[in-house]
Amino acid sequence: MNAHLPPESIDRIIEMAWEDRTPFEAIEVQFGLKENDVRALMRREMKPSSFRMWRERVTGRKTKHAAMRPEGMSRFKSKNQKG
Repeated sequence: MNAHLPPESIDRIIEMAWEDRTPFEAIEVQFGLKENDVRALMRREMKPSSFRMWRERVTGRKTKHAAMRPEGMSRFKSKNQKG
């Protein structure tokens, strides 16, 4: 995992990880972090209780994995996302 991410990138990754419709693959494309790297970042940057709540929320969530998304669900773009 890239340990030299600027604070604003870490904040954006956390925000994207909490978003229901942003798949882990989008984080990987934008920041180069695989799902396990995102999980490690979240564990490191969040309070333990917040991390557990996030893990419970995303575990098995179809929208967090592009391959599990329902047919016809297109890319989601947050209003805070550039481009």
